[in-house]
Amino acid sequence: MSGAAPRHGGDRVAEALVAHGVTHLYTLCGGHISPILAGAKARGVRVVDVRDEATAVFAADAAARLSGLPGVAAVTAGPGITNTITALKNAQLAQSPLVVLGGAAPTALQGRGALQDIAQRPLVEPHVKRFVGVRRVRDLAPAVVEAFALARDGVPGPVFVEVPVDLLYDEASIRQWYADAAGKGTGLADRALRWYLNRHAARMFAGSHDAVPPAARSVVAPPPGDAALARAAAALAKAERPLAVIGSQAVVDAARVELVAQAAGALGIPVYLSGMARGLLGRDHPLQMRHARRNALREADCVLLAGVPCDFRLDYGRHVRRSATLLAANRSAKDARLNRRPDVAVIGDAGQTIVQLAARLPAAPARWADWVGTLRQRDLAREAEIDRDAAARGEYVNPLAFFRALDAEAADDAVVVADGGDFVGTASYILRPRGALGWLDPGAFGTLGVGAGFALGAATMRPGREVWIVFGDGACGWSLTEFDSFVRQGIAVIAVVGNDAGWTQIAREQVKMLGDDVGTVLGRTAYHEVVQGFGAAGLLVQRDDEVRPALRRARELAREGRPVLVNVWLDKTGFREGSLSM
Repeated sequence: MSGAAPRHGGDRVAEALVAHGVTHLYTLCGGHISPILAGAKARGVRVVDVRDEATAVFAADAAARLSGLPGVAAVTAGPGITNTITALKNAQLAQSPLVVLGGAAPTALQGRGALQDIAQRPLVEPHVKRFVGVRRVRDLAPAVVEAFALARDGVPGPVFVEVPVDLLYDEASIRQWYADAAGKGTGLADRALRWYLNRHAARMFAGSHDAVPPAARSVVAPPPGDAALARAAAALAKAERPLAVIGSQAVVDAARVELVAQAAGALGIPVYLSGMARGLLGRDHPLQMRHARRNALREADCVLLAGVPCDFRLDYGRHVRRSATLLAANRSAKDARLNRRPDVAVIGDAGQTIVQLAARLPAAPARWADWVGTLRQRDLAREAEIDRDAAARGEYVNPLAFFRALDAEAADDAVVVADGGDFVGTASYILRPRGALGWLDPGAFGTLGVGAGFALGAATMRPGREVWIVFGDGACGWSLTEFDSFVRQGIAVIAVVGNDAGWTQIAREQVKMLGDDVGTVLGRTAYHEVVQGFGAAGLLVQRDDEVRPALRRARELAREGRPVLVNVWLDKTGFREGSLSM
């Protein structure tokens, strides 16, 4: 049906999606949005249906991060929309560009007790860049076009488009529904109601027969200013111990990440990578540092924060010493100045800033070699310590040894989705993402439950690549039901669950400070058996010598097209003692 004229409002929305290159629509079905799903499917868009609306939005979020184009989710009215709030806020704080299409009660019945009719704007608006409400059929496609542009413009983020159900079905059906609602009475009230509903329908459908085919609007990333770039380049050129921290915002333009990676290497400055920027320089780049970031920041005399705000992750700016020259490259002027005013604020795309700084600076001066060497030796010493700790044997699996094994066994093109607390925190020290956009974590909001949705987005945006989910046993509870979605749609992800029978990241400090583990204790649950009930493969690992055979078997199963979960019983460790963030 590609290219066919729209028969109803759902077709109009679908045409706008196709005009923006959308290939996948993530959803949980509902009568309020059924025409959108049918219209999208008819036009070749793959409809990926899940078991929780939050999962649909998380999947759209991941699709956006990996493609650089807004991911799209469609959810039904009322509880379908309230179920998305956490995922929307996560995308907002992670600055992910996505478009969420939300159903709503019929326009003529809103506020009168219709099914799932609530005031949706006050609930959603604080968590998105814009809440776009549509009231006429002819405005459906333009609203979607506007949403796509808004999602990418400036600081990226989610945009919500509310589409009432009576705008989505064909005109004849809607007029018949309204005629049935008005009845055939002859009294004054009956006639007045018929007049009102006929007039309301005429307004809704006015101009809908001469709609212009939708066309995507171009959006240009905000360029950094020349004056600020010149000052930043001059500061780096005279530095003795420069350091860069590159974060998610630097890779928001997915089409340019390789250019950003080349520029980051050409700068010659030691680099720490965070968030979506993990893996930007590959697995073993000599300038990438992984350990003792706080010490390095306190020793550096010039620090470039590229797409990284001074929030809790940098101790609100206190990790950078006051005498250092602080350079902040960020699309958001607010984030560039959060908690600490930089010496140079380069307001514009952080990735472009790195590229242009590399072009302005000459080759790395020889005097930086000792500084890079110092940090490199510190990294190697920490890696040796981890190796020693990984060699320790206990009753169950050593988590450090497990991640050493996973790092060795995963494919060279693997995408890793991180969803958990203590287990994922350990992974972030040991796992080495294979390349740019090879790591997905929730971001600053620290949301648990992103795993299944992020994996769906990754698998659909990166078909043929190996997708791993690293679950804590607490976090996996949100995602287990989505193994049904994986199985039904042939999405062969590999999940590993670090099962230490507790919410360990919380328990560490709670028990120490309060002497009570209340609310933090879980069981050695048979998660592998749960997913088997959904038709996936499940493996149990209880000893260190079982790890590598199980990981290899998991990869074999995934290559055969089966999603798989590896339930790994862990020993407790003190590796991340004192890691609670506030």
